[in-house]
Amino acid sequence: MAEKQYVVFKLGKEDYGIDIMNVKEIGPYQESVKLPNAPSFIEGIINFRDRVIPIINLKKRFNLIDEGVTNDTRIIIINLGERQVGFVVDEASQTVRLDDKNIDPTPDIISKIERRYITGVGKLDEKRLLILIDLEKVLSDEEKEEIGNMELK
Repeated sequence: MAEKQYVVFKLGKEDYGIDIMNVKEIGPYQESVKLPNAPSFIEGIINFRDRVIPIINLKKRFNLIDEGVTNDTRIIIINLGERQVGFVVDEASQTVRLDDKNIDPTPDIISKIERRYITGVGKLDEKRLLILIDLEKVLSDEEKEEIGNMELK
């Protein structure tokens, strides 16, 4: 049985997990500079370790209610092709190991679009489920291209 390690983060009360191998860094929230005419889920850009990177609000991307920033709000940085991208989450405070036998496939009730980035459901214990997602697939090809074309050098 294969075992993978996941970074657990929260959006509202729900737990999500992403493969730790896809995470470059988790940093504290910092205010972003708004970009004109950007899609609504793009918060803006920040200077992160001398690199200007776009910041995506996952709650807005998933059409969830955004209650704003707290002391626990974090930015998860991943590499998206040649560019680094940050995702705003409510909290990112732990990692877990899951064996393949504790991961169920994506339920049939999930729409085709969401199936693109929801990779499964992890069972942490009797009552706690972890929605496993691939942040690289959260954006459509057109959105990735739009972010890739941003002149942020």
